[in-house]
Amino acid sequence: MKRKYLKFLILLVSIPLLLIVLCNFIIHTSAEEKTFSNVDEIPKNRVGLVLGTSKKLINGQANPYYTFRVEATVRLFKAGKIDYILVSGDNATIYYNEPSTIKKDLVKHGVPKERIFLDYAGFRTLDSMVRAKVVFGLDSVTVISQKFHNERAIFLAEKKGLRAIGYNARDITGQQGFKVQFREYFARVKVFLDLLFNTQPKFYGDPIEIK
Repeated sequence: MKRKYLKFLILLVSIPLLLIVLCNFIIHTSAEEKTFSNVDEIPKNRVGLVLGTSKKLINGQANPYYTFRVEATVRLFKAGKIDYILVSGDNATIYYNEPSTIKKDLVKHGVPKERIFLDYAGFRTLDSMVRAKVVFGLDSVTVISQKFHNERAIFLAEKKGLRAIGYNARDITGQQGFKVQFREYFARVKVFLDLLFNTQPKFYGDPIEIK
């Protein structure tokens, strides 16, 4: 009887682990040769899509993921690899506005404000990718985030009919990086659940032309 329960317990643990590994493998392999860390090697796209995050951490310190995404976006724009920038992020309250905050920092770094468009309803990566196609009318895009995030965004984009490549912002190592990478495994499982249940963005809205 104990052996039977032990087998059941092993099965109970093994199936979720296998699912996590499989989801990660599929997303990682689907994005192979579609992300770039060298600005000289990445193909040009008309629009770069920056995936938003908070400027500050909970403890009030600067968020390096934010800083590195802004740096990567400026680098890509100044290299002539994108003509316009779409900033997609969370604007859930009047006190929290990722797109506007990122735009201000991009302008401070020399990006003309008329080249920056804001998507205030990019609450999740899924929302950002679907809205880029449906609301902003894009057929192709360069996603700007850390590599692990770019891979997931590219997979989602292509499932929704949007051609995407990724420009990799600098990643984070150490304890903070480990926590984010650990959460990413579960985020990749959620991708397949969203696709299975045909999860839609929280908002759509009127079309906006980037020009």
